[in-house]
Amino acid sequence: MQKEPDLKMPSRASCLSRVGVLLAAVLVTTSITMSGEWGEEGVTYGQIGKDVTLTCAGGSSSSSVTWRWNGAPILPEGSAVHQGQLFLAQAQRNAEGLYSCHDAGGTLLGSTTLHLGRLPEMPSISCQASDYENFSCFWASSVETFLPTKYITSYRKRQLLGNGNQSSPSGDVRPCVQDPSRPFSCTVSKSEFWSTYRMNVTEVNPLGASFRLLDVTLHAIIKPDPPEGLRVDPVPFAPQQLLVSWAYPSSWPKKPSFQLQFQIQYRPIVYSSWSVVETGNLSKVITDVVAGLVHVVQVSARDFLDAGSWSEWSPEAWGMPASGQVATVGNELESPAEDPSLAPNESVATGRSDPTEKVAVLVLLGVFAFFVLAVILVFAFLMWTRMKKQSKEATKNHDLLAAAIHMKALPSECNKVLKERHSSFYSLID
Repeated sequence: MQKEPDLKMPSRASCLSRVGVLLAAVLVTTSITMSGEWGEEGVTYGQIGKDVTLTCAGGSSSSSVTWRWNGAPILPEGSAVHQGQLFLAQAQRNAEGLYSCHDAGGTLLGSTTLHLGRLPEMPSISCQASDYENFSCFWASSVETFLPTKYITSYRKRQLLGNGNQSSPSGDVRPCVQDPSRPFSCTVSKSEFWSTYRMNVTEVNPLGASFRLLDVTLHAIIKPDPPEGLRVDPVPFAPQQLLVSWAYPSSWPKKPSFQLQFQIQYRPIVYSSWSVVETGNLSKVITDVVAGLVHVVQVSARDFLDAGSWSEWSPEAWGMPASGQVATVGNELESPAEDPSLAPNESVATGRSDPTEKVAVLVLLGVFAFFVLAVILVFAFLMWTRMKKQSKEATKNHDLLAAAIHMKALPSECNKVLKERHSSFYSLID
């Protein structure tokens, strides 16, 4: 996390640290001014809107000393000579120039070049890490001073106190290394991912110095470089798909414990709105591209655990989906205007229909017809089952009725048989 320290209630250690930094800046400023490192010898620096006094180096306090401005005896408005010194009241930038002092005979006694500017104010600072081993800080002056300026950059590792909410300096102050090829920036190497660092950027010019402190935590300022080697390739026989692939940024160490996630944005070259998808892989098949149109694709990266922020977008890559056979447009396309398929009148759907869409429609119709047929068959089966059940019940009722009638007629039949047997028996006896 990156934050500015609370300046309202500083701790004793913080106050001592600030005083030490300020004294160091003042000493450095004095050393630089005295050694002439701010410019050529014979240069005087003054503050805009303040009184400036110029002393004649080879003269005395005699009132016979005269002054000239850029070789002319006319001096800026509000100036006065007193005892050989030249006073410029509330000097403005239009009073800059070469001042020379002369004796009564016009002989040159001395000269100086006057530059006017402002005191430095606290610079603005931001820090960013493109990997988890190093981070860089960038700054800018809060006010234009019109004077030569130098920056002193340093850092100190901090450790949390017992309450966990405050921290105190830990270890020695070390320089944040400045690279002449990258002005207004410095780098801290071999940093610790979960540590907090207090950064100090001090702006110094010939009139004074001003500094700003900033606490940074490495995992909160992670911002990877954009992914590299982006490719956009057609998927054979898939007119609505594109295969997008890329590689980790070379500045990101490839270690399993620090992976990246990726975000892809894409659009047809003739459209203005982007579609966005995310993945944790190094490739992605986009399945909703517009057939027959060149697409522009970019990818960005972020720490897999959402630490820090997304990288900048990678350079654009172009690709066109296949149309019935493998087609490669890819990154070799120099300009979208050179491809006749990009004409605005042809970017809209024409009367030609896509064969794949036809097949999909036929498949859907077939599935629907099969579903309807299955419903009809199930309904017919249920009706047949019900009718068969009703037929069985009717047959069963008929058999029961016949059996009952038979049982009812059975006694009369038995009596008739018995009577016949009795008559036969008596006839035998006789």
